[in-house]
Formats: sequence, C-alpha cells, structure tokens
Amino acid sequence: MEFKEVIGRRRSIRFFDRDRPVEREKIQTILETARLASCAVNAHWLRAIVVERDKLPPEKLSQLKTPVAALTLDLAPVHIYFFVDLGTVNRVKGSRLKELVDVGALAPSHGWSHKFVDDFVYPQILEPMTRNLEGYVPAAFADAGGAAQNALLAAFDEGLGACLNTPNPVLTKQVLGVPDDWISMWVLLLGYPAESWEAGGQRPRPDFEELYFDGEYGKPFKRDPAVVEKLKAANMIQAPAPLPGRREEIKKLTEELGLPE
Repeated sequence: MEFKEVIGRRRSIRFFDRDRPVEREKIQTILETARLASCAVNAHWLRAIVVERDKLPPEKLSQLKTPVAALTLDLAPVHIYFFVDLGTVNRVKGSRLKELVDVGALAPSHGWSHKFVDDFVYPQILEPMTRNLEGYVPAAFADAGGAAQNALLAAFDEGLGACLNTPNPVLTKQVLGVPDDWISMWVLLLGYPAESWEAGGQRPRPDFEELYFDGEYGKPFKRDPAVVEKLKAANMIQAPAPLPGRREEIKKLTEELGLPE
C-alpha cells in the first residue's frame, strides 16, 4: 500500500482470528520499523517484549488482562509490550551521538565533534536532564510513542489488524520481569482480523479547525476542501463510521466467536 492509504486503513481492530498465527517475519518487520524511527540524541528509549499468547502460561495471561482489554488479549495471537527504558541515556553516555558524528549526520559545521559530546552535551545537558524526571519522562515517552506508531502502521501494511491498549503497568513489569528503570507504555495486540478491514469505517474525530492553529492560538488553520478531496482519492480519508451493516457484522462475529452479546 501507499503511505497515505496505510494511514487511512488503520483501525483499532478488536476482533481477531484467534487461531491464525502471525508469521515471525511480519513481527520482525514491525519491530524493524520501530527501530528506524526518529529519536532525540539517538537514545532509542523504546523496548519491546513479544509475547505469543499460546506460549504464555494461563495464569500469566490472566494477570496481564485489564477490564477494557481482557477479551482482546484472548483473541489476539501476538502481544507486543512496549516499554520506555529511562536508563539508556546514562548507560551510553553520548556514544550514540558520536556515532552520528562519525557517519556525518551531525556535522562539524553545526558544532558537532566527539569532544563537544564529551565535554558539553552529555555532562551539561543529557545527564542533568535524566535527573529532571518532570521533563525527562515526557520527552522519552514522546520519542518512544513515535517508534510505537511506526510499528502500529507497519502492522496494517503487512495485512494484519492491530490495536494499542494500555496495560496494567505494575503487573506488566512483574509478569515480564523487566528492569526497574523500564516504564510500561502500551501493548500492541496483533493478528489477522476476523472483522472486515473497514471495521465499520473511519472513527469519529474532532473537527480539523478545532485542533490546529495558524500562527497563534485562537486562529484556526483553515481546512482546504480541495486537499480533503485529494486525500480521499489517495484513500487516506475514507468513509466515516458507521458503515451500513456494521451492527450486523458485530452480531455475526459475536456468534461465530462465542462471545457475550
């Protein structure tokens, strides 16, 4: 698919074919896209643990369930738990920035050198930043979120369905045995959809001009109808929910999968 269509086809899929496994090749492809995401100071905060549902002991699967995602965890064959590794900056101590200097991504014309990293960037910016958790945690989560979004979109490009959910952070860390300085972020539930790929249509969103501003707050960024039509032609903006027959589809899925009505 073209990029705009991948954006347009993304839905939060919650009905999975529970008996159809996801190929490891596709799981790796999804993780590769997260690895290539843009990342401040080349730190790469995102970590992931891939859990195959059927290889997880039932008692552990039960511990990982939350009230809003219990059924979806049962249906999705693969769960990818995303974490933010807050300790990475102080472990690498600017070495990944030096890698960017070495390959020419950070150029001397902009002041970059190994000495600049060692003498200024790490001791005066990066290390102090890690002690200011009020600023550090949101920055790390923002970058990790961008990487996770790459993974989410890659799932749809691979012909899968996916849904992001918020796990119980305490139980997730305990069950999966992660280091203390990892913070639980999301779980990406993966599988082949049991529902149609449209999943009832594109979800409702706030009005464009309610969200975005032009130069200053209170001055809406005007939405151009011609651009909207162009994006419709590219399948990025698609028919809104609810599509005809969605309630009938849900009823049929409920019966086929033996789910509560």
